[in-house]
Amino acid sequence: MTLLHHFLAFSFLLSHSLLITSAHHLTHNYYDKTCPRFHQIIQETTTNKQIYSPTTAAASLRLFFHDCLIQGCDASILISSTPFSKAERDADINLSLPGDAFDLVVRAKTALELSCPGIVSCADILAVATRNLVSMMGGPYYNVLLGRRDGLVSQASRVGDNLPKAAMSVSKLIKLFAAVGFSTQEMVALTGAHTIGFSHCKEFSSDIYHYSKSEQSDPSINPRLAAGLKNACANFTKNPTLALFNDIMSPNQFDNMYYKNLPRGLGILKSDRALVSDPRTRPFVELYAKDERVFFKAFRKAMEKLSVYGVKNGRRGEIRRRCDAFNS
Repeated sequence: MTLLHHFLAFSFLLSHSLLITSAHHLTHNYYDKTCPRFHQIIQETTTNKQIYSPTTAAASLRLFFHDCLIQGCDASILISSTPFSKAERDADINLSLPGDAFDLVVRAKTALELSCPGIVSCADILAVATRNLVSMMGGPYYNVLLGRRDGLVSQASRVGDNLPKAAMSVSKLIKLFAAVGFSTQEMVALTGAHTIGFSHCKEFSSDIYHYSKSEQSDPSINPRLAAGLKNACANFTKNPTLALFNDIMSPNQFDNMYYKNLPRGLGILKSDRALVSDPRTRPFVELYAKDERVFFKAFRKAMEKLSVYGVKNGRRGEIRRRCDAFNS
């Protein structure tokens, strides 16, 4: 092996160890002494926001995914663009992210800054708020380690094709999640977040209007659902904010109904319906549809793993004074 190969191998191991080490700096009791009311403040903020705006849970879960899958869970999705830099939140795929989730983080950060200024990161706020909201909706409670620092980079150009899209094939979904260390089964478990999610009509309009010369709608959609979607989305070109719940049976309950819907053609998104037709993913859809406890256990483990992906510490991050702007 040449000197160059030795150097490249060492560099890879070093960067890999830094990623692992950064996660090891996280603890359950990180704020016990520096911000004793941390959990109480976030719980109060999330409860009040969810009561006032019932779509907050779905919005926060989606925001968390979109943050973590791009360079790790570092709150880079929260940064606002400037005249000199287009931030992640303004990438095309992120323009539809609901404002309720951003507002929730701002509210929690404001309350925490009054109680313990300069202590709590925006990344930790988003991670814990998301977990609390999943639990409030009836989903599994999972552990969230604390001590993340907020990232120092947020660029729309880094988003690219690194986030799941409504019409993405199963092969592309598997590849996308594998690139950040997740198995096919973990990907299917994480997709179960759609049980409380919603999608804008424009994301699936091509499946229900003029699908082909012989079919008005994609034949993989249940005909009655297709008719209902057409009616509900009739004005989506004039009102692009029109959105429908992904789980039409129990949209306000975090359960396994999402998986039960798919074999019956009751999946709104093409990428969801594809999970039940592909032999690599169908067994996991059937497994989670059959046993909600198995789904909850898989979702819990996958979320715990996702929540520490690419976390920053030390000089690789900061504690932002405002969640939408870097400190300098």
